[in-house]
Amino acid sequence: MPENVVVAGGGPVGLMIALGLARQGIQVDLFEAEAGIVYSPRAIGYAWPILHALKAHGLLDAMLAAGSVEQERCWRVHATGEQVVFDHSAIRNDTDTPFALTLGQDLLAGVLLERLQRQPTARVHWNSRVTAVDLQSDAACIRVEQPGGGTTIDCGWVVGADGGRSAVRRAMGLSLEGFSWDRRFVATDIYFDFGAHGWQSCYLIDPVYGAVVYKLNEPGLWRFTYSESATLPEADVLGRMPSFAKAALPGDGKYRLKHFSPYNMHQRTAPTYRRGRALLAGDAAHLTNPTSGFGLMGGLYDAFALIEALGATIAGDVDDSILDRYSEARRQVFLEVTSPVSIESLRLCFDSTNPQRLDWDIQLLRERIRDPARLRKLLWSPAALETPSLLNGTRYLSA
Repeated sequence: MPENVVVAGGGPVGLMIALGLARQGIQVDLFEAEAGIVYSPRAIGYAWPILHALKAHGLLDAMLAAGSVEQERCWRVHATGEQVVFDHSAIRNDTDTPFALTLGQDLLAGVLLERLQRQPTARVHWNSRVTAVDLQSDAACIRVEQPGGGTTIDCGWVVGADGGRSAVRRAMGLSLEGFSWDRRFVATDIYFDFGAHGWQSCYLIDPVYGAVVYKLNEPGLWRFTYSESATLPEADVLGRMPSFAKAALPGDGKYRLKHFSPYNMHQRTAPTYRRGRALLAGDAAHLTNPTSGFGLMGGLYDAFALIEALGATIAGDVDDSILDRYSEARRQVFLEVTSPVSIESLRLCFDSTNPQRLDWDIQLLRERIRDPARLRKLLWSPAALETPSLLNGTRYLSA
């Protein structure tokens, strides 16, 4: 039976999976509907624990060169201007990378693609949309639509990393369970001198003007992601933007827009990430609001776990039940870590309507940054996104 792998989706998660499998000598074909890497102001932040995994996969140096290091982060209360600032001093004895990394997901995709193209067993197909999958007991046949027409490809395994509207997931007969938020996010890249007003990368806390603010690599360019009611016409987002910015940004609120991307938010997961010869990872498997930054990081940890499990299965080192354990473990992480943390992060940043609860939340943050032990625990929390090795139980990072 064939043991080649088809990966549907050429975002960071799909590219990571293809790279990890190709490095094991496995024949991998990656199909992406777009003509190349797509720029969109989406995921951008990587907490320090995942840097250990990225280093183990030989990616960290290139990512550091392409991105920027964040030594500090803060929560800023819009109504009062109070900033609660924290650094990474509490984990300096735990790691040689005591910082967060800022890097657009398109730049990460570029790093991954460059390495993937070096692999002799990997092929990347642009303008190629996977539209259907026929799952058999010991193989799969996929249908791909390309500019010249459709074609079918036989493979041993198919991995759906093709996003929230995944064709692979549909072919598996699965839907995403959970709920959708009654608001949308609007991610913008704007030129604005936040530094002149004493601002830094932060969570801006307010039930109306809440936002996630990141300084980008390009001088003067910042990511400013805010929310609005999903009942408002999406076509008019650009027209509403100046009045929102005037109220939310410091000073006169005048900015220059480079890019923007409105998108709806969800807390949803497939009931399983495996059905026979088909597997899911990243947004094809689960969707979360991005406030915590756990969306892309969670998808990358999916990739790390799947690379190991599927590679060992194809090599004959283990039976394919390890792929069921992959599904169970990664779904559990989503349900117990990614989704609840992301929901709570959104509540604090964008939905702090109860003044007493907000006072309590801010006091808790103040206390955490004053106590090194509590700050260390906070900084370690993203490590819970990792699934220990399904082969031997080891981790990229141990407390």
